[in-house]
Amino acid sequence: MIIDYFSAHLWQLWTLVFFVCLILEVFSGDFFIMSFAIGALAGIVTAACGLSFTVQVIVFAAVSVLSLLFIRPAVLRYLHRGEDARTSNAEAIIGREGRVSQAIEQGGYGRVAIDGDDWKARSASGNAIDEGARVKVVAIDSIIITVAPC
Repeated sequence: MIIDYFSAHLWQLWTLVFFVCLILEVFSGDFFIMSFAIGALAGIVTAACGLSFTVQVIVFAAVSVLSLLFIRPAVLRYLHRGEDARTSNAEAIIGREGRVSQAIEQGGYGRVAIDGDDWKARSASGNAIDEGARVKVVAIDSIIITVAPC
C-alpha cells in the first residue's frame, strides 16, 4: 500500500531522500553526501514534471555525479580557503626565537629552549654559541633545529 502511494507521488520519495542526505551530511561534513541531496532535488523536479521513474533515476545519478565533479571541489575550496598557508607541527617553529639552554659547540650540538620546549640544536654557521644567547630557528631536520644568533 505504501509502495503504491509512493509510486503515485514520487516527488515525496525524492524529498525523503533529500532530507535523509541532508541529515547524513550534518554528521559527515565533507560535502560528499550533499552532492546526492542536490541530485535528489533534481529528482523532485523531474517527478513534479511527471517524467517516468527511470528518467528520474537517470537525472538523479547524472546530477549527483556532476555535483561531485564540479560543485563539491568548488565548495571545498571556498570552505577551506587560507588553510594551506598555515604551518603545522614542527614546521611552525621555523622563524621562532629562543634562548640557548646548553652551549652549542663549534661544529657540534647544544640545546635551545623555545616556549618551554627544549630542542637539540646546531649552529647554522657552524660556530659556537654561548649559553643564554638569543637565537632564531632557520631550519628543522627531524628533531634537530638549526639556529642563527639574533
